[in-house]
Amino acid sequence: MKRFMAVGIVVVLFAGFMFAQTAGSNTAVRFDVKNMDTTVDPCVDFYRYACGGWMANNPIPGDQSRWGRFNQLAENNLAILHDILEGAAKPDPGRNAIMQKIGDHYASCMDEAAVNKLGISPLKPTFDRIAKIKTHKDLITTVAYLHSNGIPSLFGMFAQPDMHNAQSMIAFVDQGGLTLPDRDYYLKDDAKSKETREKYVAHVQKMMELAGEKPADAAAQAKIVMEMETELARASMDRTARRNPANRDHKMTAKELYALAPNFMFAEYFKLRAVPSVETLNTVNPDFFKKVDGMLGQVPLGDWKVYLRWKALNDAAPLLSQPFVDEDFAFNRQYMSGQKENAARWKRCVRRVDAELPELLGQPYVEKNFPADSKKRTLELVKNVEGAMGQDFKSLDWMSDQTKKQAQVKLDAIRNHIGYPDKWRDYSTVEIKRGDLLGNSTRAAAFEVKRNLNKIGKPVDRDEWSMSPPTVNAYYRPSMNDINFPAGILQPPFFDPTIDDAVNYGGIGAVIGHELTHGFDDQGSQFDAEGNFNSWWTKEDRAEFDKRTGCLADQYGQFVAVDDVTLNGKLTLGENTADNGGVKISLMALNEALKGKAMDKIDGFTPQQRFFLGYAQIWCQNVTPESSRLLAKTDPHSPGKYRVNGVVQNSAEFQSAFGCKTGQPMVRENACRVW
Repeated sequence: MKRFMAVGIVVVLFAGFMFAQTAGSNTAVRFDVKNMDTTVDPCVDFYRYACGGWMANNPIPGDQSRWGRFNQLAENNLAILHDILEGAAKPDPGRNAIMQKIGDHYASCMDEAAVNKLGISPLKPTFDRIAKIKTHKDLITTVAYLHSNGIPSLFGMFAQPDMHNAQSMIAFVDQGGLTLPDRDYYLKDDAKSKETREKYVAHVQKMMELAGEKPADAAAQAKIVMEMETELARASMDRTARRNPANRDHKMTAKELYALAPNFMFAEYFKLRAVPSVETLNTVNPDFFKKVDGMLGQVPLGDWKVYLRWKALNDAAPLLSQPFVDEDFAFNRQYMSGQKENAARWKRCVRRVDAELPELLGQPYVEKNFPADSKKRTLELVKNVEGAMGQDFKSLDWMSDQTKKQAQVKLDAIRNHIGYPDKWRDYSTVEIKRGDLLGNSTRAAAFEVKRNLNKIGKPVDRDEWSMSPPTVNAYYRPSMNDINFPAGILQPPFFDPTIDDAVNYGGIGAVIGHELTHGFDDQGSQFDAEGNFNSWWTKEDRAEFDKRTGCLADQYGQFVAVDDVTLNGKLTLGENTADNGGVKISLMALNEALKGKAMDKIDGFTPQQRFFLGYAQIWCQNVTPESSRLLAKTDPHSPGKYRVNGVVQNSAEFQSAFGCKTGQPMVRENACRVW
């Protein structure tokens, strides 16, 4: 959703933010050998062997662009959150403050008739403000106003741990201002990119017409938007280059930033944003601000007004009347991702409340759906997988004892967060008015923006969460050196208290291992135990590490996403490293847990075979061609097929478990191994 603003750098398990289900509420998401296609040889295509039955029986619903086990959990949980919000939306004077806020926000979203009656009028105050721009200072003042209300435009500013002093929060300023998903959409000359740009210009024109512009004026404005965003794209660092922390590390004084980009008027901007004193900050991409500074001095104010009007309209579109919702869907979901129909309004409204009031809706969710025993058992699994990782370090023949010691120091320092925050966020200052959908969304966004900026100059809060409790996902934060597992993912098929250890280690165990390994992937490995951007490697060990990650980049770069589009092995390197390492150390932990126990087969499979089947089945999915193309360009995660087959091709343990022979597709001749 456009108003959900991620301001910290986190490395997540899965692209997109999903929701959870109650353990036991739906058997369809559990591990099941019926999901397999046993007519396929596991040594030829293990993904199809493990998931073929599921894929055949689970076509993509019309309101989805991809459908997998994560999405099944999302749908199951939508019903749970829906029940909570339907009850909270009833105007009962006995409601507590939490239920009042989440209920009234949801009710405002669900009142489609009222939203349709208002049309474009909720956006009129913002449009009027933009229309009054007469000077360069007015332009900067308006950008500051939009940023304060969570409306992205031109660039971004947020608080984040200092890359060289991870105990303290400082200001970051970063490139931004694009509407299409990536800079390459504006710059590449292939036929599909050209088509997308044509469709985008037509979309902007249509939206401007809906906002009241005459067709000829709307067409001219759409052309201006495309020209300006193309210039911003030319100044932007590409997605792969941004993966290297060194390319994002440009700490400077505020005065140096003022001199670098005088037309941004940062001194005035900081004052308008009411940020704490900014003496030093990180300018993530100095070249962007240098290049765009020229645009600010040369592009007519009239063009800037068109651009800002578009950014406000694009951001608000899902919250306006039906014509705006339909056009927004037609381009952003239908054309870009291949989604056939928009989700039911109640689903969109549940997701909005979760995104904008995450730790309010999270409280009744946790109370109803996350027993204390789940947290305890997850912590036990985490400790077991962490122990296996320590043993894995000791076994590495390519790493010196000096670097192994530092790796263990970092592993020992990782903080584990399970289920939900120990202290809930205070939303008492957020005003929610029943019947004011756009206003509620704007005030919630403004609260989050202000809360983030108020961290500047303060110690890092290492207990803060970056996802809502119902989210089916997990993440690692390099600057915090922590792993985080929301309650939403501690459910089948990831974690099932009724099933054998092998399947659980293949599911949540591999997820735990995945997040731990992120601390030692191509990005995480450049941060020390305290979260500082600081090398703890010997020169020789780092060179060997880079050689081994290069093997993975080459391997995954050969996989075909769709048609003539291959994966970007460098963009997906961190996730692929985490998948390969996570599976290895989770299997080590399982084997340790099985010592002294009977190794009986279940459903005809050994524990090791069930481990790999359990891992594969969390990635069963079907994806539209349009979504596959989009994700290949923008997503640091590989598709489910390659998250499975790419891993097992490198796994001698898998090949032993299933009796695979040299020369078969699931046996890579020169297997890649980092951890």
